[in-house]
Amino acid sequence: MRTLQWRAALAALLGGLALPAGAATGYYLVNVYSDPGQWTLDYKYWNAKSSVGPPVGSPELGVGYGVNSRWYTELYGVTQQDAAQGTQMLSMNWQNDVLLTQGEYPFDLAIHTDVGQYRNRQREGYALEWGPALQTEWWRTQFNANLFFQRDYRTRQGGPTQLAYQWQVRQHWRPLFNFGLQGFGELGRWDHWAARDQQSHRAGPAIFGTLRLGRQFVKYEAAYLFGSNATFSARTFTMRLQLGF
Repeated sequence: MRTLQWRAALAALLGGLALPAGAATGYYLVNVYSDPGQWTLDYKYWNAKSSVGPPVGSPELGVGYGVNSRWYTELYGVTQQDAAQGTQMLSMNWQNDVLLTQGEYPFDLAIHTDVGQYRNRQREGYALEWGPALQTEWWRTQFNANLFFQRDYRTRQGGPTQLAYQWQVRQHWRPLFNFGLQGFGELGRWDHWAARDQQSHRAGPAIFGTLRLGRQFVKYEAAYLFGSNATFSARTFTMRLQLGF
């Protein structure tokens, strides 16, 4: 009986963590500034340990390109790891971030889009994520606030458009080491938020840094988030490593 309960809880957790395909932005802040004319090898990874079962992880690998100072595009694949099913392919995604303003106002505004195609037996179809991303700075402190709409199409589990958010406070200290806070969450339907105990909210400390060697660069960020994933209490480690050339 206990085994069945554990499997049911794990299935619910996996289902909540994996959806939609664009939900990777529930663990990584979308930064809409690009390095014009440069390619980027982008590796991302998160691992969540919930109160109901073993850890769940998700490695991602992508290739991005700074088309110009206002447009960044990336193609990446998402996999998922868990004790029950091992590592499996989840989706292929195409992300585009376009700056609409760049210095004309006290804040910069961009539009983020992410189109994903599921590559998993349990899920078929497509996912779309889009929404505004804002950034401003005060002295050496950077502030970000993003609001994204997410929806599945042509899937058995497809439903209404969901609303997710991101925020970040980042203190610029040294190029190799910045520090701050990050927060992420899912609120339910965009036009009718879920009850508080059905929402997901995560926040915690984060570190960042950049090493430049001529035109090449290495960027890193990592965060440890406390809160809830798919309504389950969880602690999540996230990291991102970008190699530019």
